[in-house]
Amino acid sequence: MAIAKAERLMNLALCLLGTRRPLSKRELRGSIEAYVEAFGPGDGGGTGSDDSFNRMFERDKDDLRELGLVIETVENLDGETGYLARRDSNRLPPIQLDAEEAAALGLAAKVWQQARLAGAASGALQKLRAAGMPEAEDPYDDRHSALEPRIPVHEAAFEPLMLACRDRRPVVFDYRKSNAARAESRHVEPWTLECWRGHWYLAGWDRDRGAERVFRLSRITGKVRSRAGAFTAPVPDVSTVRETVERWAGESATRSARIRLRADCGYPLRARALAVRDCGDGWDELEIPYGHGLDAWLVEFGPDVVVLEPADLRADVVDRLRAVAKGC
Repeated sequence: MAIAKAERLMNLALCLLGTRRPLSKRELRGSIEAYVEAFGPGDGGGTGSDDSFNRMFERDKDDLRELGLVIETVENLDGETGYLARRDSNRLPPIQLDAEEAAALGLAAKVWQQARLAGAASGALQKLRAAGMPEAEDPYDDRHSALEPRIPVHEAAFEPLMLACRDRRPVVFDYRKSNAARAESRHVEPWTLECWRGHWYLAGWDRDRGAERVFRLSRITGKVRSRAGAFTAPVPDVSTVRETVERWAGESATRSARIRLRADCGYPLRARALAVRDCGDGWDELEIPYGHGLDAWLVEFGPDVVVLEPADLRADVVDRLRAVAKGC
């Protein structure tokens, strides 16, 4: 069925691109074999087959437009509606990229080699090169460097959420907060996916709470299920969404915190420390930036971290640890 539809859409696109004048639905119905086989050549008598053809044709036309084909609707002198896709309206301008831009695209394609987007990224790069994109020396060529960029994508939720963000489809999934023993269902309008410090986050509109929220993909349990319907909240611009993810992921610090950290442990915390003091008893005292999400991060270090101040951060960490203990 999928192959038959793809062939039908391809034939319709070729008809619309190949004509010099607008073609009516009647002419298209008699020219495309799939329409003739399903509904006959058509006589305009308003039969049931005519109604079915009209519905299929409208769906096919909408699908082609969604894929990017510019289809014009023109009314001729007899008042009959016709359709065509002008070649000049459906032709991309010449691709003009310098060596630095080509290198950036090549690097971007390499980044996705661990994800299921690897094939699409590689194919897009080949098409750009075939269209005239200059070859550029790859600074991350395996023959010359042991370093190569990667974006790890291990969460099963990544691909369905990526598609939902692209298609603007609401989703439902079960989510377990770091301070909760059990997962709960969340109804979300997904905006975008962002990677921070090796972790993937989804930013979107939480319908149940009526507010923007950020979800760490590793805490999504079960399948991500799509839902019909349009978004109910406006989607912010890209920079605003990234600031939201940054804030919720704990990257934006508004004050500082003091913690005790076991010696030779917690190197990510040490890398962010504003000051470090050796306590001499196998522990170090660190001053670190304190922003949203720091309590969840500290919990991951377990007994190697003790929060000294502020008191609200210490209370949040204790609450999360108790919730984890209850869940066990």
